[in-house]
Amino acid sequence: MELLHGSPADMRGRSAREIKAYEFLDKLGVEFDRTDHPETPATTMEVCAEVDAILGVHICKNLFLCNRQKTSFYLLVMPGDKPFKTKELSGQLGVSRLSFGDEEQMAALLDLHPGSVSVLGLVNDEAHRVQLVMDEDVLREDMFGCHPCENTSSIRFATKELTEKILPALGVKPSIVHLVGC
Repeated sequence: MELLHGSPADMRGRSAREIKAYEFLDKLGVEFDRTDHPETPATTMEVCAEVDAILGVHICKNLFLCNRQKTSFYLLVMPGDKPFKTKELSGQLGVSRLSFGDEEQMAALLDLHPGSVSVLGLVNDEAHRVQLVMDEDVLREDMFGCHPCENTSSIRFATKELTEKILPALGVKPSIVHLVGC
């Protein structure tokens, strides 16, 4: 793995969802660095630690959640090393019971699959059915790390680019929460 700048020059072998993420970032003029790791998808803590070391930033934890009735959906973005407690988030959102959304819902709403959940998947949610929820600690960091909708590549860009370019272009205003993991 190595650190590269910007979108790949050759998109062969990349999924349509990953290409769409790069095209979206390029259209907005977002400067980003990436590392490709197709032989080692970021599915274990060991691989994630290696990717983090190359990028010089921690990839955020991205969780696809829903209410018990499966009528409200949430994308939670939080620091990767912070424990997630459902009860803590449920209380802040005023939702009686949260659980993980299933693969079919994730695919239908965000065109993503498990392990590749990313804020960039919101580009596929034109109906705004998924509410973005961000832990305030993520916004305190200078750089933001995520997958470009596939866990075989990882990218970093300035958090300011997320808040000032990406989210406004998506028409998304996140709910900010304070999670302590207790």
